[in-house]
Amino acid sequence: MWHDAKSLNTTANGLLAFVLVVCVAAGVWWVSQRPMFDLRTVKVESADGQGLRHVNILTLRGGVQGRIKGNFFTANLDSVRSVFESVPWVRRASVRREWPNQLIVALEEHDALGTWGEDGRLLSVKGDVFTANVAEAEDDHELPAFYGPDGSEKEVLSTYGQLQKWFAPLKMKPATVSLSSRYAWTVTLDNGMSVALGREQNHTTLKARVDRLVGIYPQLASRLENIDTIDMRYQNGLALSSAGLVIPAEGKNGKPIMKKKPAVPIKKPA
Repeated sequence: MWHDAKSLNTTANGLLAFVLVVCVAAGVWWVSQRPMFDLRTVKVESADGQGLRHVNILTLRGGVQGRIKGNFFTANLDSVRSVFESVPWVRRASVRREWPNQLIVALEEHDALGTWGEDGRLLSVKGDVFTANVAEAEDDHELPAFYGPDGSEKEVLSTYGQLQKWFAPLKMKPATVSLSSRYAWTVTLDNGMSVALGREQNHTTLKARVDRLVGIYPQLASRLENIDTIDMRYQNGLALSSAGLVIPAEGKNGKPIMKKKPAVPIKKPA
């Protein structure tokens, strides 16, 4: 080998290239550690350019202070994004670097539609469940209440939108939408009346039951005051409770069963 000039040149060139790479890497590392690249500013802005309504900058600063590590070159942007997304009201964060010592964070806030469950969480208009100050959400608008099994949030949200349209002819709005563990639907309207719609047998079940109620409700309201509950789980009629009447419970097969004190069934007019 020592007498092979070609091999010696190749080896020398390889060593030289290795030394140069190490020197360049060391130089880059040395430069990247200079104080001028220490993060001096983390600028927060609204992703939609409309400003932040619920994320308080002082609270935000307190929540992320000390949790962002590294400098302009070494800061892990995914980690920074996760830090900001852990702050109440933040739905999504995107982070980018701005030369030479600044990070720009664009925040998308949750838009609360109503409350979810019994534990004070909120449901967004996009079907996300999140934790934030309910009182702040109530400042924007009245919050309907939603209930359902875990993982059913988007289904409940979709059904709420349909119920709004279906009850519009009666000038009533859903105030509470509940999906039971057995996937039976109940809606409480803004006049306080609770309507049992039961389980969906097919994609038209709920609409057919609401349409039936919308068609007969004006007659019911003209004859009865303060209707508390209406059960639409009957195939060709309904049952209601008002002034002492009791709505029937749901049996194992999903059909109504009568209690000791029966409700008064009212058949659909021919």
